[in-house]
Amino acid sequence: MATDNARSDVIEKVIRIKRCAAVVKGGRRFSFAALAVVGDGKGRVGWGYGKANEVPPSVEKAVKDASRSMIDVPLQEGSIPHQVVGVYGASRIVLVPARPGTGVIAGNSVRAVCEAAGIHDILTKSFGSNNPTNLIKATINALTQLRSRQEVERLRGVALS
Repeated sequence: MATDNARSDVIEKVIRIKRCAAVVKGGRRFSFAALAVVGDGKGRVGWGYGKANEVPPSVEKAVKDASRSMIDVPLQEGSIPHQVVGVYGASRIVLVPARPGTGVIAGNSVRAVCEAAGIHDILTKSFGSNNPTNLIKATINALTQLRSRQEVERLRGVALS
């Protein structure tokens, strides 16, 4: 569900909506939890989780949480600067830069994060758990490890050839 917000050109993607039931005296009381990814398509992306008694408020809470937790991703010609591995829980994700025209080769959860960040060409492979929440967290973990050439030169204090 990619929509444009009034705030700016924000890409919102709802990954999963879960229904939870609490057994009470009169029967079952249902609540909903939403997992969402938000990005600007220009190198900023975040994920969020929201819970409410109805679906629309849970999605709104998830999007609000995602927009608060946005990170910057260094992009290089529509891809990432180098290969990186992200880990969260039992999920491992490998992100490999790809040539222009390759597209986003990824599963549903990882694809949403990459597209929201503005990555157009990337190869991914996930290992271990395929839980969408853990995959998103592992992908965000991998994207936080990315460094551009200029940033590495600045950190090391040397010029790279």
